[in-house]
Amino acid sequence: MKRRPEIQLTHAPLRTAGMPSTNRALVRRNSATAAARSRFSVAPCSDLTARLSSSSGPAVNLALSVLLVTLASITIIAHGPVLAEAHPNEATSELASEVRSKGWIVYSARTRSGDWDLFLMRPDGSQRRNITSTPDANEAAARFSHDGRRLLFRRLPRNSTIDHCFHGRQGSLVLANSDGSSPTVFGSAGQYPWASWGPDGKQLACLTVKGIEVVDIATKKVVRRVPRKGIFQRFFWSTDGKWFVGTANGFGDKWTVVRMNAATGEVNKIHQSHCCTPSWFSDSNRVIYSYRAKTPGRYGETELWMASGDGTNRQLIYGSDDRHMYYGTVSPDLKYVVFTDSPRDGAGTDKNGSPLVVMRLSDAPTIAGKSPALRKRSPRDQAGPVLRLSAGWNPHWTFASVGDRP
Repeated sequence: MKRRPEIQLTHAPLRTAGMPSTNRALVRRNSATAAARSRFSVAPCSDLTARLSSSSGPAVNLALSVLLVTLASITIIAHGPVLAEAHPNEATSELASEVRSKGWIVYSARTRSGDWDLFLMRPDGSQRRNITSTPDANEAAARFSHDGRRLLFRRLPRNSTIDHCFHGRQGSLVLANSDGSSPTVFGSAGQYPWASWGPDGKQLACLTVKGIEVVDIATKKVVRRVPRKGIFQRFFWSTDGKWFVGTANGFGDKWTVVRMNAATGEVNKIHQSHCCTPSWFSDSNRVIYSYRAKTPGRYGETELWMASGDGTNRQLIYGSDDRHMYYGTVSPDLKYVVFTDSPRDGAGTDKNGSPLVVMRLSDAPTIAGKSPALRKRSPRDQAGPVLRLSAGWNPHWTFASVGDRP
């Protein structure tokens, strides 16, 4: 008999503050239904509700109501974090159905034993599974190759804290199949920092103290070197192979997102000051990144933005006062985005990560909560639905088949 995964039940309060009582009841009822339909072994609870529903009398009805509210406030945890909340309304349920079959998202997350492993899930949070399961190590910064067939990531000692700013130079580089199988350590600790897939998957671009080095994977030889031009972290090679993007200093202010011509080394600013975690759209023409606006008297929030590679057409994607959006990555069809949403700066790498959020790019800009400061700067708000998924860190999206799963 196949062994069922162990489950742990923890109370997780629903976000119903400020709703009319009828809406609060609907949220609880929908969340209870989603919890009861989980793929984990909660069938006895749903069987019980069916038996209670077929009975009659006020005592039985009261027991059923209590049970449904209890189901609505639990999170089921099996081999890593899972959905933090059910889809509370029709708009988010439609979004979940819309993205469910659109490929896979890989991300890092804490396990029950306390280490960081890599997980795969569908974009609606379903079919979640641990693909590394290394209790003596932490895995971080996973990235699919441009064709989605391969995966690279960093492997750190378990007692290491993943660095929000400089994770790309921590631990050893590992190359694997997209489902995490056949992992191969590629060099020693600290080698090949900020490694990024080349367009054909045969080369890596690395951000080293000597410059940007293009490495042939088969021979491990440096075949080309380009000056860094101030780029110091979060560095990626575009799908068409023509451009690099990264975070740089020395362009009028610190933490500026820049684009570099991979052939000539020519650099242009995309967004200046307090910007980081850039990533390419698959069209190689646009970049998604995080931007923390300077707000007098406040630390400020970190918002998710996008822009053309030449720095034009800047647009807010998602933001909320006093929260921090990082690690945005766009779906291969350019229609959706996944990112982390943290109440603290740093994306929670010193704790348990932050909720992963999925939304449509066509709903940008969307502003969450009251956010008076943000709304003053960006009065337009499309108020699109978002899926708030499991706690994790640094997600990446592919439409390719992963292992034996399409």
